[in-house]
Amino acid sequence: LQLHHSGRYHCTGRMVAEWRESEWVTVTVCRVPLSGVSLSAQPPGGQVALGDSLVLSCMVYMGTGALSFSWHREGSGAPLGISPCLELNHIGENDSSQYRCRLSDGDSVA
Repeated sequence: LQLHHSGRYHCTGRMVAEWRESEWVTVTVCRVPLSGVSLSAQPPGGQVALGDSLVLSCMVYMGTGALSFSWHREGSGAPLGISPCLELNHIGENDSSQYRCRLSDGDSVA
């Protein structure tokens, strides 16, 4: 559901040769704020050997709206990626750092 789906709804159906209508119902779609954002790593714990790959995944338990993701490395301003998963291939010594996923629904950030 999207916010624009709020409104009044009813259904119409045909029984034998007669059309019938249901009562109207009002539907109100509300935003659910982002909550329960978590990050997981594969391999678990984020411990990898030089030259191996690391996959980081960002998940959200609840939230509505169009979600946008961005990945950040401590000390670096530029985003590393904009999808729910970040894959780091051929890990080198310079890749050791703290990584963070930033999630936005257009109204809030987590």
